[in-house]
Amino acid sequence: MVTSNTSTLRTVFNLLKFTYVIVPIAAGLDKFTNILTHWEDYLNPSLETMLPFSPHIFMMVVGVIEIIAGVLVLVKPQIGGLIVAAWLTLIAITLITGGHYFDVAVRDLAMAIGAFSMSRLSAFAVKSY
Repeated sequence: MVTSNTSTLRTVFNLLKFTYVIVPIAAGLDKFTNILTHWEDYLNPSLETMLPFSPHIFMMVVGVIEIIAGVLVLVKPQIGGLIVAAWLTLIAITLITGGHYFDVAVRDLAMAIGAFSMSRLSAFAVKSY
């Protein structure tokens, strides 16, 4: 029975881990190409006025941060998961305060819970290997 639980734990952890590696890296790379969406549309207008550079440059900086976060989940999932969870929560707050894209904010909060859960599971999944 313990073997079955260990196997299930590894499977769930690995599924979450690779999700939180791939999704931030893909979203980060897309900040440079805008293939998936036009990312600048999601920028809170009040933040946009405070930027010392163009929204496009800001989104490219965001993309680099997201790529780094995805790589961090790969090499240090416990820490990386917390960073991704915090990042997604901040994005959701920004969307909510901007008054638009509430559906995306809810999705990001759900993803933040998943990233946090992956981080917590990593302590047990690593020990069970």
